[in-house]
Amino acid sequence: MELSAPLIAALVVALLAVFTVVRAVRIVPQARARNVERLGRYHRTLRPGLNFVIPYIDRVRPTIDLREQVVSFPPQPVITEDNLVVEIDTVLYFQVTDPRAAFYEIAGHLQAVEQLTVTTLRNVVGSMDLEKTLTSRDTINSQLRGVLDDATGKWGLRVNRVEIKAIDPPATIKDAMEKQMRAERAKRAAILAAQGERQAKILTAEGDKQAAVLRAEGDRAAEILKAEGQARAVEQVFQAVHRNDADPKLLAYQYLQTLPKLAEGPGNTFFVIPSEVTTALSSVSRAFGEHLPTSPAARDAEATPVRPPAATNGDRPVS
Repeated sequence: MELSAPLIAALVVALLAVFTVVRAVRIVPQARARNVERLGRYHRTLRPGLNFVIPYIDRVRPTIDLREQVVSFPPQPVITEDNLVVEIDTVLYFQVTDPRAAFYEIAGHLQAVEQLTVTTLRNVVGSMDLEKTLTSRDTINSQLRGVLDDATGKWGLRVNRVEIKAIDPPATIKDAMEKQMRAERAKRAAILAAQGERQAKILTAEGDKQAAVLRAEGDRAAEILKAEGQARAVEQVFQAVHRNDADPKLLAYQYLQTLPKLAEGPGNTFFVIPSEVTTALSSVSRAFGEHLPTSPAARDAEATPVRPPAATNGDRPVS
């Protein structure tokens, strides 16, 4: 069955209408944007959701991602202020804020951001020596972010963060740094050991001091107690003598009992008998009722007070 010409024309019109409707509807995903050109000029930006355009007049450009993007750049050789070449690996976090500017103000914004990052990094690190470069990552990151944010603002981009992943100095510098690190650790270990030994000596000296003080206080307390005991004993004896009214005979007897103690001691081989012994013996003899025959001279001696002999050569030792 052959189709007539009007039927074919109707089918063509129907297909063209369907195709036109499909071309007029544009669905943009979330966090995406698409630029629309009308007759070759920028017209508007399609936002997420359902959008309509004029087929055959409006041209929809590729989708632009509005999410934050992470770009890792390969290590770049950078010369420091002290003429050392270091390899610096950076990571860039940026986001498209103006789809129109990102598409029409710069051709290939990713490549532009990479080249700008490398150039800015060389300018910043070139004013620092190696030691400052290794210890000033936060400073480098903040300076890079400030420069990149100002430069990429007109491109419709916003640089959120710039992070330095690694800074690799030359191998010779690494060896020197490791040797320096080992020397610093050995120095700190020696200092800590010396401080520990010093503290131990201080503690030992303080302990000895406290022990000596305690021993001295103990000896003093013992001497005080001993002296107090002797004083109390003497006081009690003195009070007993006066209370009982002891006569000279008893005192002479006690005196004779004390004499042998003079010879007590490991090195004593003799003891001295004073001249008053004769008088003491006489008193003891009279106390026990022993009446010895006395001559007139003895009676005169008893009547006459006995005076101690003059000490010329001292008392005569009796072996």
